[in-house]
Amino acid sequence: MKKTEYSGLEEHGLVNLSRIFWNLTTPQLYEEAVRRREGLIAHLGPLVVRTGHHTGRSPNDKFIVKTEDVENDIYWNNSNKPISEENFERLYHRLQAYLQNKEVYVQECYAGADEKYRIKVRVITETAWHNLFARNMFIKVLDLKKLETFEPDFTVIAVPRFHAIPEIDGTNSQTFIIINFKKRLVLIGGTSYAGEIKKSIFTVMNYLLPKQNVMSMHCSANVGKRGDVALFFGLSGTGKTTLSTDPNRALIGDDEHGWSDDGVFNIEGGCYAKVIRLSPEAEPDIYECTRKFGTILENVTINSRTRRVDLDDDSLTENTRASYPLTHLNNIVSDCKGGHPENIIFLTYDAFGVLPPVVKLTLPQAMYHFISGYTAKVAGTEKGVTEPKTTFSACFGAPFMPLHPSVYAKLLGEKIVKYNVDCWLINTGLTGGPYGVGTRFKIQHTRNIVNSILDGKLKDVEFVEDNVFGFLIPKSVPGVPDDVLNPRLAWSDKAEYDKTKLNLAKAFVENMEKYKKDIDPEILKGAPRI
Repeated sequence: MKKTEYSGLEEHGLVNLSRIFWNLTTPQLYEEAVRRREGLIAHLGPLVVRTGHHTGRSPNDKFIVKTEDVENDIYWNNSNKPISEENFERLYHRLQAYLQNKEVYVQECYAGADEKYRIKVRVITETAWHNLFARNMFIKVLDLKKLETFEPDFTVIAVPRFHAIPEIDGTNSQTFIIINFKKRLVLIGGTSYAGEIKKSIFTVMNYLLPKQNVMSMHCSANVGKRGDVALFFGLSGTGKTTLSTDPNRALIGDDEHGWSDDGVFNIEGGCYAKVIRLSPEAEPDIYECTRKFGTILENVTINSRTRRVDLDDDSLTENTRASYPLTHLNNIVSDCKGGHPENIIFLTYDAFGVLPPVVKLTLPQAMYHFISGYTAKVAGTEKGVTEPKTTFSACFGAPFMPLHPSVYAKLLGEKIVKYNVDCWLINTGLTGGPYGVGTRFKIQHTRNIVNSILDGKLKDVEFVEDNVFGFLIPKSVPGVPDDVLNPRLAWSDKAEYDKTKLNLAKAFVENMEKYKKDIDPEILKGAPRI
């Protein structure tokens, strides 16, 4: 089908459109966004937009269509809720009718830097700025001739102003994010939060890649001057972006990767960084990206007269975001690919103050902690949370993992063995007591730990085995006081420390109960001893 201003989307049932904007460049999308009053251009060039009611993902509104081809594959749970084909079709037909006589924007791009495993993605949006988001976050098609014959493997249709009718459509609210693997289609409506576009395709890749023996990962990746690759897994607030953005190491990517028999590759072509209270001193590279043309600033406040932004203002949301292409950063791997990792680092923020700042993990422990995906929320960060609260997110990204966690853990274990990877758990949280009593580990100590791991300085140090978790605690780390490495020494009440640590270990074991019958018994050897 020839692509024109007024036709070319009939295969998606989109007809009688007012106009179709095909693969506009960044400056063109800026012009469209301003024409349509979707955002303001800030001082130095970023485009500032608001997402309205939804300032983050809507996990309760995400569904996967239950079709015969995926029914037995999907790990159905609160993150992967089923919806019927009938409900999907009913909603889709109304969405098609809604778009008649409206303008739409189309961006055609890739997901996956490795040509062997990439998919072609078409993103159709109701707004220009969401199309710019897709252009930033996915991988651009540099050969313009390929756009003339581009046939998508997956299509995303994002229509924020179209709403579901829960009583008719079987959704939980007027908002919906629905993945249909049979139709190779994603529908998004009722939300302007752009992260849904990015994460829906990540979910698709987390279904497709493991079937090709490729480990899909919610992690950042960088590479040192001698070609050594490191992976950083961690939930929000654990320091994943900060620690992987290192002036001495080139960034492969900050959030989504695949690991094949050829090495690691980025799934994306951009970054989607939290920017609340971002400082030029602590994160100079990311800070500079918030001041560049082509960057989208989501829910960042702006002075409408001076057009200057305030990154410290959280009046709209704590979850302010910047979307920018990787090329906005100076120290990157241009082809977004690297070799096999030498080190895997799991990051956690332990708000109970009992985990050491660094431990080495055995293979069973690595798989166990990977399935656990532990961190802790602290008082005041969430309504109703008045004391530290354990959070477990399988594979450090449960909302985006459509297969059973054991699938990803098995792949991870196989690759750790095959490529002789060292695995570590780093606690960037508290020491000396729980939240309200303890203090956070110094960032410089954490950086020294990471540097010592990546420089191979911990390969020959002496370790001591933890009596409850069983992992290995180094007795010394360059640039870190020895007493910091043993958190028990930082507590004034040693008995209370022992009790708190045991309670945390019990929480790990309790969380693993729901996976126990489906995982390899070898993984359970990595469990705490309680």
